[in-house]
Amino acid sequence: MINPQLFQTTSLRQYNQGNQIASILAAAIDAVEPGEAVARFVKREQNLLVCGDQVYDLDQYQHLYLMAFGKASLPMSAALVNILGVRFTRGWVVPKQASSFQDPRLTIKPGSHPLPDENSLQAGEMLLDAAENFTKDDLIFCLISGGGSALVTAPYPGVSLDDMRELTRELLACGARIDEINTLRRHLDRIKGGGLAKHIAPANLISLILSDVVNSPLEAIASGATAPDPSTLQDVKAILVKYNLENKIPVSILKHFEQQIETPKPGDELFACVKNILVGSNELAAQAAAQTAGDFDFTTIDLGNAWQGEAREVAKTLVKKLISSNQSPVCMIAGGETTVTIQGLGKGGRNQELALAAVPLLADVPDVMLVTLATDGEDGPTDAAGAVVTGESANRAQVLGLDPAEYLANNDSYHFFEHLGDLLKPGPTGTNVNDLTFLFRF
Repeated sequence: MINPQLFQTTSLRQYNQGNQIASILAAAIDAVEPGEAVARFVKREQNLLVCGDQVYDLDQYQHLYLMAFGKASLPMSAALVNILGVRFTRGWVVPKQASSFQDPRLTIKPGSHPLPDENSLQAGEMLLDAAENFTKDDLIFCLISGGGSALVTAPYPGVSLDDMRELTRELLACGARIDEINTLRRHLDRIKGGGLAKHIAPANLISLILSDVVNSPLEAIASGATAPDPSTLQDVKAILVKYNLENKIPVSILKHFEQQIETPKPGDELFACVKNILVGSNELAAQAAAQTAGDFDFTTIDLGNAWQGEAREVAKTLVKKLISSNQSPVCMIAGGETTVTIQGLGKGGRNQELALAAVPLLADVPDVMLVTLATDGEDGPTDAAGAVVTGESANRAQVLGLDPAEYLANNDSYHFFEHLGDLLKPGPTGTNVNDLTFLFRF
């Protein structure tokens, strides 16, 4: 459980509702803490295991195995091992970094993030080698979280890591969308796009997934290692033609596509033995925050969890919703993940930039507050998770000689809010389900 006092800032201390708001932020994080998320969906009573809406008789299985990869793989693994107890046989874990957590039944091998490297390749082969020994009498748990796509990789024979990097560079250079890039990646990797589920079959598989993707499509979270892939090789070809890449990407990749190796699709019989359970998401975090806000007598308004686009433009839309609301007290909650087009030399992240763009928009508006929060506790390349804006922020900045427009032009939101004492710094939270923006009227 995260201490709400870690969220306190200058503005929150000055408002009577400051402690309540800190508790609302803490509730959002607690709801998606990896270990708690696993424990919420997995319960065991002796030989019976309840996972979501399904009950498993553990006496029917010879072995219980675990595979975990992603930024939250270690706390998720620790929670599951604790639940399974002596029934647990062995596991393989691929985190971003090693930790003090140890269990003789676990092999822990960190991969590389945000870019895969040789460690990621070795981790991928480790998982595939382990899967070769599973049988229909085994029950396998896959614990998947954000970052897993880079931490674990296993390109098809003939395709090198350098080839994959070159492909990504070409796709980014021509402006390809992230979903288009992921479509190609899923067709080039033996783990991605349902590949791991294919290798684990015919063993029974329960996949517990912590989402860091807007709207949580299973095929997109860590590239959908245990989920059916709705994209096809025809989609791959269409993307290459669309961006005129057929003569620009490595020949090895084109040769691989010519082999017509398709990914497992929805309806494939192998998924009859697969149970994918979303244990944590932006939506779940927002719901927990809304419940706590309701406990403090705020009227809560769900603005959805698919907010994307340029952070400063999203700020305009959200502030309009707050100003036009005549309800009080009210707490509006918006989830998603915005972007920042970097034009300056300053320091900050998408949440801080959204907050900075809101400063002049909320100037002199009484009894309002906007709070942005990166759920992992680290917004961009900074130690801040977001920032707090009130109707007084613009005047306070003016007294200090700070021009919000100047800081915004330089993408320097961090130093602007540092001067005001309104950076949120709870520290790394150990989870990641995108971002939340809270809009209050008191």
